[in-house]
Amino acid sequence: MNVLKKIVAGYNKISLVLRILIGLVLGVILGLLVPGQEWISIFGEVFVGALKGVAPVLVFILVISSLSKGGGKLDKRFGVVIFLYMLSTFLAAFIAVCVSFIFPQTFTLTDAYQAETVVSGIGEVLENLVLTMVQNPISAIVNAQYIGILMWAVIFGLALKKYGSDNTKNVIADLAEMVTTAVKWVINLAPFGIMGLVFSSVSETGLEIFSEYGSLVLALVGCMLGVALIVDPLISFLFLHRNPYPLVLRCLRESGITAFFTRSSAANIPVNMELCEKLGLDEDMYSVAIPLGATINMDGAAITITVLSLATANTMGVSVDFWSALLLSVLATLGACGASGVAGGSLLLIPMACSMFGIPNEIAMQAVAVGFIIGVIQDSLETALNSSGDVMFAATAEYYAWKKDGKSLPKFLGGDLETEV
Repeated sequence: MNVLKKIVAGYNKISLVLRILIGLVLGVILGLLVPGQEWISIFGEVFVGALKGVAPVLVFILVISSLSKGGGKLDKRFGVVIFLYMLSTFLAAFIAVCVSFIFPQTFTLTDAYQAETVVSGIGEVLENLVLTMVQNPISAIVNAQYIGILMWAVIFGLALKKYGSDNTKNVIADLAEMVTTAVKWVINLAPFGIMGLVFSSVSETGLEIFSEYGSLVLALVGCMLGVALIVDPLISFLFLHRNPYPLVLRCLRESGITAFFTRSSAANIPVNMELCEKLGLDEDMYSVAIPLGATINMDGAAITITVLSLATANTMGVSVDFWSALLLSVLATLGACGASGVAGGSLLLIPMACSMFGIPNEIAMQAVAVGFIIGVIQDSLETALNSSGDVMFAATAEYYAWKKDGKSLPKFLGGDLETEV
């Protein structure tokens, strides 16, 4: 027993990021040496399943607890967060338009992907979004519909704040602490989960993607890296007037890496909330902003919709002028915000975008099929960009409020405040 305790203590002494990197390397090595060993993949499946399972409960309880406290409120910081989410998503779509005009993409038509749900227009996306907000709260938690979870949690939290007894509020606070502790235990096992996820990717994916769709993959990767390393940092700099890269790189390292391998913004919500705590952010704000960001901060989804839609137009010989493409950026921004509420995610919004150019649904669905083929790369980068941006913009809004109030910023941004490493 003492030996086991020493092993656990030694494991916990090592930095989580370093442990994740070790798990990543082990996953690559095992994937190359012993591919097809399903028992190794189970580590990844269990890790993602645990995160997805606990995330809706975490958001629901945490938001109720935060808002039921005396100081819990949604102030100007929250408005800034929403503005940053929408601005970055639009700029991501615009960058994708520019790249698609400079480096036009085409692809070989394949068999159409058969989907149960096809989005026919932006009206349907917005309708789904609104209806999701008012669905049964238990159903919202079970199906991880974060717009619905947030709305009911805010309503219950405000009602508890006004009418609840102190004992009830303390019970909710204890529940929030309990779920948060459980999340920390799950995240502490991330190295094993990452090892399993990387093993699965290395075992199943070869280089065929690059030989057939290399140019298209490079366009998507280039857009996403450009937004992550240039556009988003520039937005943060304009608000904070500080070098944004310490914050950007920390978010990519501690949020983006996990999101890249889990390929699920919902699963990464607990990881992002723990990172927000390390950054010294206000729980009342980030407990709402992070799950909302997992729904509406969709830079990667906007890029995917735009690039694949314009590639479809080029493949079909449809001429698209710049102003029509600019309108596509707006459509992709609004559509991406509702992507998480549509079966199949961002790829199933491509037919909606293609309809702008008169491209029939049968052809547009072939673009969706291509999206699923390159999804190992596209979806991984898309999720990493989306999820790391959630934390970065939540922190930017918080630090912007501190700056206006004359409070010191964290040391890594040139201030005096200590934050957890």
